[in-house]
Amino acid sequence: MHIDSYSFGIMKVDGNEYRSDLIVFPDKIKQNWWRMQGHNLAVEDLDGILDFEPEVLVVGKGISGLMQVSASTIEALREQGIELIAENTDRAWQLFNEQVQQGRKAIGAFHLTC
Repeated sequence: MHIDSYSFGIMKVDGNEYRSDLIVFPDKIKQNWWRMQGHNLAVEDLDGILDFEPEVLVVGKGISGLMQVSASTIEALREQGIELIAENTDRAWQLFNEQVQQGRKAIGAFHLTC
């Protein structure tokens, strides 16, 4: 998967436009990604991601970085040997593409608004 572009509330992946938070797997998109606590990323919100066993998880925290990654989520990823890159979404989508271009097994989880 390749992310073509991002602007507030809109992400274009492989030519398709998405207007809700999403998870980008190498072979599919999980649309309408909701988190239990909205602007806090918890381990429970990573449904399917941990099972996929990526090398790296790129998290887009929103355009202003409002979504936070909980300490327990950071620890769970570390325990499974998954590198975490968490940045504002306007930077995170580019970092995701870089990871994919480097041949890494990457997943991106993106908050598209605030």
